Amino acid sequence: MLERLLPRVVAIVALGGAWPAAAQPTTPAPAPSTVAEATLERVTFDEAVTRAVERHPTVGQAAQAILRARALLDQAKSVFRPSLYGGVNTTILDAARGFDGNVTQPRTQTAFGATLSFPILATTRWAAKNQAADRVGIARITAEETRREVALTAAQSYLAVVAAARLREIAVRNLDTARALDEYAKARLEAGKGSRLNHVRSTQERVTAEGRLQAAELFLRQAQEALGVAIFADGPIDANGDPEMKPAAPPSNDMWLMQRPDVRLFTAEVQAADRVVRDSWTSWFPTGTASFTPQYVTPLGFFEPAKTTWRAVFQLQVPIYDGTLGAARRIRIADRETARLRLDAVKVQARAELRLAEESVTRNEQIVATSRLAAESAAEALRITEIAYRAGATSNIEVVQAQQTARNAETELALAEDRLRQARLDLLFALGQFPQGPPRP
Repeated sequence: MLERLLPRVVAIVALGGAWPAAAQPTTPAPAPSTVAEATLERVTFDEAVTRAVERHPTVGQAAQAILRARALLDQAKSVFRPSLYGGVNTTILDAARGFDGNVTQPRTQTAFGATLSFPILATTRWAAKNQAADRVGIARITAEETRREVALTAAQSYLAVVAAARLREIAVRNLDTARALDEYAKARLEAGKGSRLNHVRSTQERVTAEGRLQAAELFLRQAQEALGVAIFADGPIDANGDPEMKPAAPPSNDMWLMQRPDVRLFTAEVQAADRVVRDSWTSWFPTGTASFTPQYVTPLGFFEPAKTTWRAVFQLQVPIYDGTLGAARRIRIADRETARLRLDAVKVQARAELRLAEESVTRNEQIVATSRLAAESAAEALRITEIAYRAGATSNIEVVQAQQTARNAETELALAEDRLRQARLDLLFALGQFPQGPPRP
């Protein structure tokens, strides 16, 4: 889980350190500043996840792994089918062979034959058929786990775009406020009612807000490009609305574990390894093969009774001593125990992820509530400070400080809302309830 969250944490830290918030959240956001942003394709959260699962190359590779496992299963099933081979053999000598006027070997002789064989006793190969069927099931679960990871990457990329767009809107509103303050300070200075110091402060705040907006737009474009890569699109993709993730119901027992493909995958691997160990006895069992070979020879030789002959062979092999069989069984037992240890580790990790996700949702809901109250209070304080400044009761340094406080408060609110969305996604992922819908064959 830490490997999945690390890029997300790095992105949030970068966003929080570089992007500002607006001083007046009630000011409507302007349209995108570039034509390229206005023409970006927009997808919803569900569309992004669906397209990622359907188009991503790693999902296609997992599907090919299923086909390969099925082919190996068909190959193992061949033990229940006979084998038929045909052959033609032509012998040309420098001269015919014989004695007393009889030809024992014609100069040119052709033999047509065929061999039909069937394993009448092949316990090892019969067991291999069931083992191959287990590998098909494992390949299917692996493909499901691959789709799950791809869907999570697409979902996280979508949430990053939503957060980046929100912070860009805050930067735009903050710039509008800074420009209005700068214009007001300039007008007062030109009218002889303001000071040069107030005008310089306002100009500095406006220029700083412009730089923050450029950084916000860059981060937004980076998030859009990452979303395009996640859903395997030809270019950057924009998010279309906030996702609706219903809170998952808390589990009452461990049945939720089997909804996770990774737990089912390691469980299937343990079962497959256990079958291999149980089938070790088949290596000591005899093997038997029956074959039937008809043959047609022309022209006949002296010692050949007829042109058409046939032969039936029954072969039985009994293993008496093989020094590798005991070691092979110990290797299989070690593989099974290793698979069990991996399963235990995955279950422990899954339970830890669930506990952490539940705690994260609870804490972040509280953080969002307090951050929203702080942002509303900071915005109200800014409005009061602006009224006092326009009335001449204070200088614009108090306005600049109030504006920065309001910007930081709304930024914290935006980041808190993003962390809450991410926590809810992690909870659904931990419970095995994301992505929704049955696994694809």
